[in-house]
Amino acid sequence: MLNVPSEIFGDVIVVHAPEELAGDTASQFASYVPTLDRKNVVADVDSTEIIDSEGLAALLGVQEALQRQHGQLKIAATNATNRKILEITRIDQQIDVFHSVLDAVKSFQ
Repeated sequence: MLNVPSEIFGDVIVVHAPEELAGDTASQFASYVPTLDRKNVVADVDSTEIIDSEGLAALLGVQEALQRQHGQLKIAATNATNRKILEITRIDQQIDVFHSVLDAVKSFQ
């Protein structure tokens, strides 16, 4: 079972993505996040050191699952490398990416 730390801010849950958002971990993350009791989710990828194509697909999968539940996924990435990955792959055009968790949480209000 995937163990990812999370914090609740009102209607929003912040999920700290695992160190590796790749392979099995990515698919576990994609299955786990939509089952949370909040449908507005901020994925914090700051401590994530590896994001591969499966990790990117997992983020898009989570976004689709949450939208079906009338929720939304936003990404917090202060880490320049991860922000670059999200830009190059154009994920940032499909999911809102913020420079801080706080900005991402506030954007839901």
